[in-house]
Amino acid sequence: MPVPIATNKDGHVPLIASIDVGTTSSRVILFNRQGQEVCKHQIEYSTSASKEKYTYTGKRRFSEQKELQNSSSESSLQNGHSLADDIITEEPENDTPKRERSRNQLKPIFSSVGMKIEETEYLKIEDLNIHAHGPTLRYPQPGWVECNPMSILTHVVQCFGSALNSLDSLNITRQIHGLPLYKVYCIGIANMRETTIVWSKKSGLPVCEYGIVWNDSRNASIINEEKRTTSKEMQDMLMEKTGLPLSTYFSCSKLRWFLDNVPTVKKAYDEGDLMFGTVDTWLIYHLTKGNTFVSDATNASRTGFMNLDTLDYDRELFEFWDIDMEKINLPKIVSSAEYFGDFVIPQFVEKMVPKPILHQLQEFSSQNIPIQGCLGDQSASLVGQMAYKKGAAKCTYGTGCFLLYNTGTSRLASKHGALTTIGFWFPYLKDNDHGVNKPNFALEGSVAVAGAVVQWLRDNLRLFSRAEEVGPLASRVPDSGGVVFVPAFSGLFAPYWDADARATIMGMSQYTTASHIARAAVEGVCFQARAILKAMSSDAYEGEINDDIDLLEESNSGNYERAAFSVLAVDGGMSRSNEVMQIQADILGPCIKVRRSPVAESTALGAAIAANMAYKNEEDRILWKDLHDVKKWVFFNGYDKGEEIPEDQHQNLRVFEAEIPDEERRRHWKLWETAIQRSKGWLRDVQGEHTPVFEESREGIDDES
Repeated sequence: MPVPIATNKDGHVPLIASIDVGTTSSRVILFNRQGQEVCKHQIEYSTSASKEKYTYTGKRRFSEQKELQNSSSESSLQNGHSLADDIITEEPENDTPKRERSRNQLKPIFSSVGMKIEETEYLKIEDLNIHAHGPTLRYPQPGWVECNPMSILTHVVQCFGSALNSLDSLNITRQIHGLPLYKVYCIGIANMRETTIVWSKKSGLPVCEYGIVWNDSRNASIINEEKRTTSKEMQDMLMEKTGLPLSTYFSCSKLRWFLDNVPTVKKAYDEGDLMFGTVDTWLIYHLTKGNTFVSDATNASRTGFMNLDTLDYDRELFEFWDIDMEKINLPKIVSSAEYFGDFVIPQFVEKMVPKPILHQLQEFSSQNIPIQGCLGDQSASLVGQMAYKKGAAKCTYGTGCFLLYNTGTSRLASKHGALTTIGFWFPYLKDNDHGVNKPNFALEGSVAVAGAVVQWLRDNLRLFSRAEEVGPLASRVPDSGGVVFVPAFSGLFAPYWDADARATIMGMSQYTTASHIARAAVEGVCFQARAILKAMSSDAYEGEINDDIDLLEESNSGNYERAAFSVLAVDGGMSRSNEVMQIQADILGPCIKVRRSPVAESTALGAAIAANMAYKNEEDRILWKDLHDVKKWVFFNGYDKGEEIPEDQHQNLRVFEAEIPDEERRRHWKLWETAIQRSKGWLRDVQGEHTPVFEESREGIDDES
């Protein structure tokens, strides 16, 4: 029986807009109550590695564009078609240094998304010149990754306008058929974490034309020097306060690099004009009326400046990095779900978006739609995967694996190489036994190689032509035939931490086939995920425990129930394979169910959930009254868990449980542990020297975005 369409008091079908800024693209998605994407628009970033640059060269008349779009099907609109799709073409970029061009040469200027920039009283062409040209991502030196903050902001605005334009066309169709119209009521933001941006309080423009992206390692010398000169006691103090090790990943050392190496940044700092923030702060500041200057706790916890106990800045942390808190403007640390401000188009970005969508944005800005939810991307994925309860975990299978384990309101310090971070903070929810209205913490770990091993099988060994064929190939055999594949192409990450290890394939015989190797490779990824979950469960155990105890195994036999995981929520490329996820479930055993969400965009959905929970009163919440209600609608289309749920109401939700005997599973785990020991120390043994331990890699490979 179809679920009736719910409308709001004004007769509209409510939607929540989610802005999702990743490492390689930005997108805006409009979600309904079932977590379905009603409209979506995405822009992939241009990079310095590309030979082709985007430049505006022409456009159709608006009437032609409108006619073209109105003739499009609803499904094409939902997949992100917009007017902007038809007005971006490619043209080589002028190689003349931007700073050396004359005023005449500066006109016209084109933004990185291809739109002509016009001079206004608010901002002169010369001011925007340095920010408008060039790619969104660039790699000026090995290990350096920079982003253009103005381009990211413009991409977000363009995506928003294009999604609204698609919604407008969709509403025209719905009106013709007598259906209630859609309307966006609030906005949430998810973003890549740690990326560091500095801008001027006076102008609102970046003090430096680029931001330093999370995986940039230019600050390695700063980190290495701090490790060499900082006592163990001080390093332990830093870890205790922040949950983070000394690493190139986090924002603190990136800001220190800016101050040491960019004179304009140092000058703004000395004058008290420097504003510091991560991507969430940059977006909220420019997209809200009155320029709200905040950072949500999940993002602030990745800067290295926030004390996890106080959820505020810690003067001792700034003193460690020799940064004067009185000289720098810092965003206020806030919860993940509260009112930040009403959406507005930044005045200097207004001239950088296509005119056909500009009127949509202007009309939307006049409606006072609030931005009121924000989460760092991995925390947003945790929320979007419904891993709310203590003991739940999520794993994103990208190039590597990214695991978060919800520890509830307890902040745990890992003894096994994981990080401590904020999972989410929804203060307006009702207090209950799960503490969802308090700051919830998570342990975080990573596997270096996941999807990368599938690429290796495809491109290097040529075992198949498409990545999605790995599952069917691996499932041709019931097991790996005794073969164990340790995919340590660049050493072993958590929880083994051995930079001298290298990839090995063991146990082969004349019986071994391509299917056995493919299955062993997939199992190698799944075994590493289990190893991290095993380590995290030991960190989370409330009591004394020996290091040789496997809590996941003990939980299977009825012991140590308090430390048992209940569910592993999965997303990312490899999770789309039923065969691979069944292998993961078999390796984890009966105590953990592997649950794949029906929503592909779990990160963006998490931001929408945060925005929904920002209303103080339950009756004012647009789509869901609480977190239980989210699961009820997104997973079961409005049915309660205890009801008899028709199969067609949750056909996209899939739960995988272990199907192999415990004895066989334990034997496979023993083989894996033996193979790990034999793959360790390879470089040290053959070269007679030790490879430096890659502490900078503890943050993991975040390839979800």
